[in-house]
Amino acid sequence: MRVATLTPDKEAEWDAFVVACPQATFFHRAGWKAVIESLGHDTHYLYAEVDGRIDGVLPLGHMQSRLFGNALVSTPFCVYGGVAAQSDAAASALDKAAVALARDLAVGHLELRNRAPTKSGRPVKDLYVWFRKSIDPDPEKNLAAIPRKQRAMVRKGIGAELVGIIDDDIGRFYDAYADSVRHLGTPVFGRKYFRKLREIFGKDCEILTITRADETVASVMSFYFRDEVLPYYGGGTRAARAVAGNDFMY
Repeated sequence: MRVATLTPDKEAEWDAFVVACPQATFFHRAGWKAVIESLGHDTHYLYAEVDGRIDGVLPLGHMQSRLFGNALVSTPFCVYGGVAAQSDAAASALDKAAVALARDLAVGHLELRNRAPTKSGRPVKDLYVWFRKSIDPDPEKNLAAIPRKQRAMVRKGIGAELVGIIDDDIGRFYDAYADSVRHLGTPVFGRKYFRKLREIFGKDCEILTITRADETVASVMSFYFRDEVLPYYGGGTRAARAVAGNDFMY
């Protein structure tokens, strides 16, 4: 068993492992390395290898800013991260390597965004939650599964003759996202960031835009991984509330 740092020639093997490993998520994909680096942060993508075969991965980003402090995070700008391994030996080796790296970099803390609790005994945060919902092949069954009051909002959007369009360009999405985020008082990512996501993840990064009479109402960027779709960045314009644009979109 040895731990090494990801190099370009290993990226295809890394991604093949991620697809096959049950613990891995879309945010373990090698493409995030370039995304994080494009924002000016250093990365340390570690993998455990045995007999020339990847047996575990741990993507890490080094965050140094006034806002986030000095931390080693798996994975920055992502909701999931942490060790994804096929064996306990690989998981242990990667965990030890991350702790050693954190000490070498003299960071304030090491943060692993595990999707499931671990037995490490380390401090945890319960600030965030996540949810998953099965999607039925029948759209009517999906609609019926929505709670009654929320379903009425969706029908309001249908009644307003809203239309969903798969967008090839980030223009309309970015305008809706930026307008919505600004109103929440949250810093807005630049257009370059979203172009990078589209460039790296291709068809697995999709934009759905909701319009009414050709006017943008709402838009969301989603990621696809295995049998999941993850609506990730989105927002609605000022017109969205009156016609239940976000309810209709999701």
